[in-house]
Amino acid sequence: MQIIKNIEEIQALREKMEGSVGFVPTMGALHQGHLTLIQRARTENDRVVVSIFVNPTQFLPGEDLDKYPRREEADRKICELAGVDVLFMPDIETMYHGDEVKLKAPAYLGYVLEGNRRPGHFDGVVQVVMKLFNIVQPTRAYFGKKDAQQLRILQKMVEDFFMPLEIVPVDTVREEDGLALSSRNIYLKPEERKRALSISRSLKRASRLIMAGETDADAIEMAMKDIMKEIDVEYIAIVDRDFRPLRKVEIKKTIILVAARVGATRLIDNIWI
Repeated sequence: MQIIKNIEEIQALREKMEGSVGFVPTMGALHQGHLTLIQRARTENDRVVVSIFVNPTQFLPGEDLDKYPRREEADRKICELAGVDVLFMPDIETMYHGDEVKLKAPAYLGYVLEGNRRPGHFDGVVQVVMKLFNIVQPTRAYFGKKDAQQLRILQKMVEDFFMPLEIVPVDTVREEDGLALSSRNIYLKPEERKRALSISRSLKRASRLIMAGETDADAIEMAMKDIMKEIDVEYIAIVDRDFRPLRKVEIKKTIILVAARVGATRLIDNIWI
């Protein structure tokens, strides 16, 4: 595995690569969810590139940029064992140069739900991912469905800019107790973690209701709120694939999303119906 930190070197290497290239952009602190993305990329491509870059432009003032978990040595080992060909680890000065041309998230999709709670967050996401796509020039790029809104925005970015690559969605990976894997799970105290499990339980409850024939979004939301009454729920959203609110659940067209705070930790989760 080659570890590269500057753009010229990775671009020169990319020009020599033959066959398809799968790309997994990450912010590090790798866990089984990231490993699933890497493994999928490994099975579908001739070469695999992983990036680790904690992107400052997608953090709002007061968020956890400074304390975001960083485990570079462990991450390198995970990538090596997973068969990654190239690990790209740029610093901030490599990726940003002051007075830059800015990308903006879509006017609707970028400013509802997560965009409403974290204004400007998705602007930072599209800015850095566009840079990474231009540097790596992947055939396919892999993203988890847990960050559903981010996934749809990046799909739209690729569509709107006619970019010659495929965005591959990968199902959410969960821990044995049902908690969706996240680098931020380490912030949870034992008692908070128990309460956080109500998020996945509420989504399971929604799924069971729908399987039993319930389609009314208000009824499903009420049932979910009842399960999560011991945590601070920011929103429950029942939307279509473009994040427009639905009054009735439509099979194979619906996403149910939750954002909540458990103690000082903010968590998101969802199910795709």
